[in-house]
Amino acid sequence: MYDTGKEYTISEVSEITGYQPHVIRYYEKEFELEIPRNNSNHRYYTYKELEIFNYIKSLQEKGFTNKQIKLIINSPELVVADSETAVTNLVKKEAEIVPSVTEIYEIFRELITEEIGFTLNEKADKSLNLINELKNEIAELRNEINSNERDVLICENIKLKMQLKEKSYQVVEMKDKLKKEQESNKGILTKLFKKK
Repeated sequence: MYDTGKEYTISEVSEITGYQPHVIRYYEKEFELEIPRNNSNHRYYTYKELEIFNYIKSLQEKGFTNKQIKLIINSPELVVADSETAVTNLVKKEAEIVPSVTEIYEIFRELITEEIGFTLNEKADKSLNLINELKNEIAELRNEINSNERDVLICENIKLKMQLKEKSYQVVEMKDKLKKEQESNKGILTKLFKKK
């Protein structure tokens, strides 16, 4: 049996029942099944839904049409009370409920529209995730570039400060040399003028 507390995904139900996911979604509409949904509005299945899908499969294997199965699911008391009469009644009711070409077209259109919408939503979610990842990578690269530029500017600033210090030392040295030379020139001039 199935785990009564577990919530199954559509792919797990597909593996268990042998129905493709699009068939499961189609049967949800076809047999008017109430499939529970989580907070994100995604379908999940419990053991009850698994039992219904397996019941549908067993009725199909016995030769019942989808219309007959729908009547059985919606009126199980008919089948339990008298199975031969129920089958006869179902066949009569099915003959009365033959869908028109327009109804069949609408069913297929809804099914295709839902499948396309589901696929587009899934691809849109993936695309949004990729875009957000790219935005984050771009922001990280910008931060890294800004950080590298800042580091380069800091290094250049330090080099310029060191060059400024070197030049200021050179200026001080030149001033000292000039002062010494002026003093030595004064000494020579004073000596020359004192001798006369």
